[in-house]
Order: sequence, then structure tokens, then C-alpha cells
Amino acid sequence: MAGFARSFRELEVYQNALQLSFEVHEFSKKLPMEERFVLADQMRRASRSVCSNITEAWRKRRYKAAFISKLSDAETEAAEMQCWLDLALKYEYLQEEKHGDWDQRYEGVMGQLVSMIRSADKWCTL
Repeated sequence: MAGFARSFRELEVYQNALQLSFEVHEFSKKLPMEERFVLADQMRRASRSVCSNITEAWRKRRYKAAFISKLSDAETEAAEMQCWLDLALKYEYLQEEKHGDWDQRYEGVMGQLVSMIRSADKWCTL
């Protein structure tokens, strides 16, 4: 199995997504009150969903199509996060430097997910 990971927690992509989710959560707590139930909530949900879909994909490795589907869901949530980051930048809640950093890191996560999808046979247990 690729990388000989024994747990989803050992996956670099999971660790990267988890760290981003933590940082996004901390940022979302500083948003203005009028955004706490809209933008903050959406950012928290999307960033957490990247992690949870990676976890679900890991448990679905017996079924290649299900594994790929969950990784695709994680990729979609990472792309959604880029939209929320763009909005936070546009509304001037997020500084350009932080936006660029997170945007690039989400691109990296998506690249890792695509790589796993392309080599799904190496990851799947059957």
C-alpha cells in the first residue's frame, strides 16, 4: 500500500488539511459578528469537510470507486474553501498575504488528493 500508512492520521494530506482547518477556525473567530453565522460557518464546515472526507476515503479503500469518490469530495471542499477565502479577501476580512498562503496550501492539498486518486490502485486494499 502506498506510503505504508497504517492510519489516515499518518497521511501527509490529512495532516495538511487538519492544520489548515485549525487555522481557518481560529481566523473565523475574529470575523465581524454579522459574518459569524454565514461566512465563518461556511469556512469552518468546508475546511473540516476536507479532513472528514479524507478520513472516510481511508475507510473505503476496499472499494476503489468509493475511495475515489470520497477523495473527490475532499478535493471539492478544498476548492470551496478557496472561494470562501476569496470572499474574505474581497470583504477585507483577510489580508492578501494570508489569503495567498492559504490558497497555495489548499492547492497543495488538492494536488495531493489528485495524486492519490490517480494512483488509487496503490492505496486500495483489494
